[in-house]
Amino acid sequence: MKTLIVAPHPDDEILGCGGTILRKVFEGETVGLLFMTSMIESEGWSEAQISTRIKELSEIQKKLKIDKKNFFELNLPAAKLDTLPLGDIIAKTFKVFKSFQPDEVFLPHPGDVHSDHRICFEASIPCTKWFRLNSIKRVYTYETLSETDVLPNESKLFVPNTFIDISNTLKEKIKLLKIYKSEVQKFPFPRSEKAVQSLAEYRGSQSGFLAAEAFQLLKSKY
Repeated sequence: MKTLIVAPHPDDEILGCGGTILRKVFEGETVGLLFMTSMIESEGWSEAQISTRIKELSEIQKKLKIDKKNFFELNLPAAKLDTLPLGDIIAKTFKVFKSFQPDEVFLPHPGDVHSDHRICFEASIPCTKWFRLNSIKRVYTYETLSETDVLPNESKLFVPNTFIDISNTLKEKIKLLKIYKSEVQKFPFPRSEKAVQSLAEYRGSQSGFLAAEAFQLLKSKY
């Protein structure tokens, strides 16, 4: 099984799928990570911030035991995806999809309040068409604390229908999230240790596990 996780920014992959990634790697599956955006000096990020983020991503890649060849970065400007031609983003995204040939794909939820998350979804979905890439059997969306739970629009609510047991990987997921030091704050901030643990336990209570990550299955074929 080859799984591709598509994340708008570093930390989204851990928030939404960290426990699942750890479990899949432990079980011998191949996981790829695709990050849409990066910190770019011309966009106002300092050299120190960029250097720290590079170190964080290197540590994430090593801790997750993901092969470097399956670690992809489009290096598009953070918080500015909606200013770029969507067709160009789709083309760059599809190159990664075609190279990796995933069996399943995890995407941010299209109802997320952050525009980068929505564009990330919109750029990825065309890549999942069977006549473009027939390897893909399943497409999921994941939830991201501070983004998925903000917009009170019923037509865009995250409605999970798939739950993955992360009882044995939750502690390590939280450790991984702490690698992104600038992104994690004290509770009740959404991206906090307590919030992540609470959500995992809540999703577990919905599905009969001690802890779980929830996903919305959009497409499945056998």
